[in-house]
This record gives sequence, C-alpha cells and structure tokens, in this order.
Amino acid sequence: MVCMSRVWKPSVFAARLRRRVWPCKLAGFPVQHYSTKTAPHIPGMEYQDAICTLNTLQTNASSLEQVRRERSHPELQLQAMRGFLERAGLTVKELDHLNIIHVTGTKGKGSTCAFTEQILRGYGFRTGFYSSPHLVQVRERIRINGQPIGKDLFTKYFWQVYGRLDETKEAHDGTMPAYFRFLTILAFHVFLQEKVDLAVIEVGIGGAFDCTNIIRRPWVCGISSLGIDHTQILGDTIEKIAWQKGGIFKPGVPAFTVKQSGEAMDVLRNRAKEISCPLWVCPDFEDYQANCGPLKLGLAGQHQRSNASLALQLSHTWLQKRCQPGEKFLSTSFETSSIPEATSFTPSPIMKKGLADTEWPGRNQMIKHGTITYFLDGAHTMRSIQACVNWFKEIAAQHEMNTSGPVARILLFNATGERDCAAMLKLLMPCHFDFAVFCPNITETITACNADQQNFNVSVEHMLTRCLDNERSWRLHNSTGNISGTPQLIEDSLSLILEEKADTLVFPCILSALQWITQGRDPVLVNPFKKVMPLKPSVMAKAAPLFDAAEIHVLITGSLHLVGGALKHLVPESSK
Repeated sequence: MVCMSRVWKPSVFAARLRRRVWPCKLAGFPVQHYSTKTAPHIPGMEYQDAICTLNTLQTNASSLEQVRRERSHPELQLQAMRGFLERAGLTVKELDHLNIIHVTGTKGKGSTCAFTEQILRGYGFRTGFYSSPHLVQVRERIRINGQPIGKDLFTKYFWQVYGRLDETKEAHDGTMPAYFRFLTILAFHVFLQEKVDLAVIEVGIGGAFDCTNIIRRPWVCGISSLGIDHTQILGDTIEKIAWQKGGIFKPGVPAFTVKQSGEAMDVLRNRAKEISCPLWVCPDFEDYQANCGPLKLGLAGQHQRSNASLALQLSHTWLQKRCQPGEKFLSTSFETSSIPEATSFTPSPIMKKGLADTEWPGRNQMIKHGTITYFLDGAHTMRSIQACVNWFKEIAAQHEMNTSGPVARILLFNATGERDCAAMLKLLMPCHFDFAVFCPNITETITACNADQQNFNVSVEHMLTRCLDNERSWRLHNSTGNISGTPQLIEDSLSLILEEKADTLVFPCILSALQWITQGRDPVLVNPFKKVMPLKPSVMAKAAPLFDAAEIHVLITGSLHLVGGALKHLVPESSK
C-alpha cells in the first residue's frame, strides 16, 4: 500500500494552475485545444482535464532541456527517474512487490506482452499491463485484468501523482517528468494501489536507459525481434541496438530472447554474461505443438509465432516461480559461442486458450463495414512493414476471391520520426494499390480535438510537409510522369489544398481521408456531426473508380498513431 505523504490542499494547488483555451487553425477552420494549465482533481475536474494537464508534460520547457542534457549522459536518465519516483511518494523497493515481467524488443514486444498477460489472467491472477503508445485513449496504456483502467480511476490516481510532483517541483528547479516518465510512474502507482498479482511492463524505447528500467528485480525478462529503429537514441547498428535492449537483464533473473541475427545474438550473450543473467533462446513455435496438435493464435500474421513462443516461456517461467518458489533456475553457460535453447513443453489448456483469445488492437486487425474492409496495422519499421505486406497480400487475396465484382485497393499511410518513409513505401508497392492516400496523424480538423491524441512535440506544418514528401516518394516509385512541377499543397502555413495527382492524394486529417476513400459507403462515417472541409470538384471526380468497385479494401499502416486516429472514427465506442 502506498500512502500519501502529506495532506494535499487543493486550493493552494488550484491557485497555481488555471485552465486556458488556445485557438489554432487548420485548413481554414478554428480548432480548440486546451493548454497546459489545468486545475487539480477537485469537484468539477474530469478525465479530459487530467489528459489536458498530462499533455503539458509533452512541451514542458524544463523537461525538454532535461532530455537534451541526458542524451549525452544517458546514465542520468535512470537517476532522474528515481528522483521523480521518490517525489511521487514511491520507492524502487516497492516495485519489487509487483512481480514484474519486463519485455523489450524492436518489433513484437507489445504483442508478446498481450499474449503473456492473457495467459496469466487465465490462471486467475489479477494482472497489470503497461504498454505504449495508446491508440485512442491514454488510459489504454494502463490495464487491469486486460481492460484499460476506467476514466474515474485514471483521474483519481492522476491527480494523486501529479499533485505530489507539482508540490515538490520548486525544490527541484521546477522540473516535472516528461510525458512517458510520468505515465510510467502513474502505472506503477496504479498497480500498487490496485494490488495486482503481477505486472507485465513493456519497455518504451531501448532498454538500458529506458525509464522502465528502474525495475530492480523482475521475475523474468524477454526480448522480442530486434531491428533498426530509433537510431538517434539507440544507435545505427544492430549491435548497438542489441546492447541497449540487453540492458534490461538483471543478475540471476531468467531471460529469454527470440531468434535474432548472429550479430545481435553475440551482443545479447555478452551482455548476459557481464550481468550474470541466465539467458535462453526460445524454441520454434512448432515445437510446442508436437504433443498437443496445432495451436491457434488470436493475432494474425506469421511473425506472431515467435512472439507467442516468447510469451509461453515468460508465462511458464513466471508460473514456476510463483507456484514453486524454492526452485532454482539453472545458470546458462557462457563458455560456448551460442545461447542455449529453452526447452519446449506441452502448453496447458489455459495457455492454449490464452494464445487463442489474445486481442491487440491496431496490429494485423481487420474491420468490415458493409462493402468496406479496413486492414489496420501500426507497422513502423522496415521489418514490420514487410510483415504487414505479407499479411495484407494473403488476407486481402482471400477476401477478394469471394467478391462478385472488382475490388479497389487503397493505401492510407503516414509515418513519423526519423524513419525512412521512402524505403517503407517501396516495400508496400507489391500490394498493387489503386490509390495511395496520405494524411497527418490528426484525427479531424473542424471539431475540437480529442486531448488523448494531441501531440505538441511536432508542429502541424512539419506533419503536413512530411505527408507531401511521402506522396512524392510514392509517385517516384510509380514513375507515373513528370513530378518536377508538384504544386505546393500548404497555404497560409496551416491550410491544405488538395490537387489531383495521378493515383495519390494528400488530406489534412484522418477523417477527411477516410470519408473520401469510402464515398458514403461506410455508415459509421456517415454522420452529420462528422464534417470536413469541402473538396475541389477535381478531387471528387477522382473517386469515380471507387463507385464502380464492388468492395473497397483499405490498408492503414505506417504509424500506430495513424491507426489509433482511424479507430477513433471506425469504432466510435473506443473513445467513450
């Protein structure tokens, strides 16, 4: 049990923080978003007020300066995290009681966590699950028994943690934790208060210096598939990235990895040796099926098989420690040049059911609305995009065999950060799309934005410029004609004017893109309250082939934030 260290006086706290509304413009229409200064959890303060205050930590000047300082001294990151944790009324020692499963990786770590949590929940344990990013609402990141914590619970715990940090900031040069750090602290607080039996913790970025790595004594650690991503933070080679990921290893704590490249395996083995961590590589998924027959996975895609194998080893090891606490795990030998393979076993009926029942929205997800089928996958690395392509080509072909007429294939794409969008788009070419549509990760431009999906770290101008670059890259890959005369689509800084361009279009927001793609054929999107800016006749005329199609297949990929914005519109209950 974590107790408040002092009596909190809302009146004093509220006097320092005030709610303000800032106008902004996009596509010529006014949009409102709430600023950083919001009152505490006193009567009248609701979930959205907490989220608006949380968003202030994205652009907190001192936090940004702190991140810049720590980049050159990454060891300071964990030191700072411990300080914030203590200011919030928690200690690292308390985290030892959460019986943590800690998982990192480049691709598949979220799916691995989802499989693991589902399996252990099936045994009747009360589970906590911390993941990132969220798709529609921030509270998705913090789950109890597989469900995002309720708005009331989020609001209650948010103000407890935020209040403590705010009251102590004057004594610490006015510093507050950045967005992800705060949510990590909040998750720990929630799991302790809600007395979970175990917590599955997904690393944010990297491992060694990720803020989740203040965990001292996890029960078991896992590493999913490694690849090149976040190179500015983790390094630009697989060896550097593997070194960072192996930073979650702890002395004497069993750890498992899926099969990696030879270079990555060597680094992981050396990291395990220097930390004195017993490490095993997971067996092939087929090995578990020798005595029990085929295992069904709730998540689509061949790549999920390695994630499932890792989840089986993590859950099996956790159960051994829970149910046989006196058992000692054998240390692996580091005298050989290879990591030993973990022993496969026959999954229990509960494990089999857990694998089959696992759901993880936004990853190889399919939604069918009448004649429109959406294929959503938040792939955002080269390897995950290739896996997405393999999945889409297979499943779309299966659906097209059963249609009575022509099918239009549409790509809706956006990617963020330092990723090589041109290379990612090249991988998508074999899907043979009839249209490629690009938009920023902005849910809609006319109505007030959902605070859960606001990102103040990237300007609207930057997002729109990135879309134009992506559109140009796609046309270069297609070589559909002279592109030297590409008109500028951004007018008055924030307005986007659409022009006809071969088989590509750029839209100012996710909703306008979806409404153009579906042309009124998706009843969920036909809503009088969901209005977007009027389109030019030339843009509307370009949709003629969509009217002739018996069905429309839409692949939405490149960014989990893009997928989340689409889900907000396609599954309205997800934002309630």
